[in-house]
Amino acid sequence: MMNRMLSVIVCLVVFAVFIIAGCTEQQKADVDALDYGPDIESIVVTNEYTPRAINVTGGYKAWIRAKRLDADCVVTFYNSDGSYYLTEQHHEIYPWSNSVKISAVEPLGVFAWQLSDGNFSILKGIERVGLLPVMVCDKAMAQAVLNIITAPVRFMDTSAEFTEGPRPVRVQGLWYYPIEQTGNVGEDWSKVVFYQSKDGSLVDMIRFVSVDTRKSLTVRGYDYRDTTGKGVLIPDKIEIFKTDAGGVLGERIIKIDYN
Repeated sequence: MMNRMLSVIVCLVVFAVFIIAGCTEQQKADVDALDYGPDIESIVVTNEYTPRAINVTGGYKAWIRAKRLDADCVVTFYNSDGSYYLTEQHHEIYPWSNSVKISAVEPLGVFAWQLSDGNFSILKGIERVGLLPVMVCDKAMAQAVLNIITAPVRFMDTSAEFTEGPRPVRVQGLWYYPIEQTGNVGEDWSKVVFYQSKDGSLVDMIRFVSVDTRKSLTVRGYDYRDTTGKGVLIPDKIEIFKTDAGGVLGERIIKIDYN
């Protein structure tokens, strides 16, 4: 009887090991699928704004090596009544796979979200996400983070369509070249406008224009540096604002400070 029980326990342990190993291998396979970078010889650029954006943030070789960017940050969510919520997050950005994973350890447990090629999903904590005091990640936030950090690479996305405006525009006292994306913007947006600084060539502001114009957002990046140690410059701070139909910034809703 004892030998039979020991055999059952051993079988259960072995089975559990195989399950854990299988999950680990699946997670590794998922990461490997995103951890992609092209050969420099395969890149074809036919405009002037892409090289400007690439060169000012590290150059082609650095961006090609930057298959995955990891950064820890403190995120502040602002409420309309003046209160706010602080949390710590970890961001995994995959520039060439058009993907970002955002994870956070909250009092209710571990949560993780993923935006990959326009598809948004909850990886961990789906059964508890409705109990969070504020929505610490949604699709719009993930889109804003991914696009402002990987803007130079987004210009090389062949599934999208970009058009540079004929002349610079003035926004908040600064001059920018507007670069409008009208293809592959997702069902939530009618267009996305990247603003490239006339003086420094940084793309440090992006406006997401909603289909119904009632929930347009603007994301801004500040203090660009090699935060992740991969040789590419990304914003040290990100702010996300509500924006009206005319593009005027409204209340700040999210601030992200990278460590």
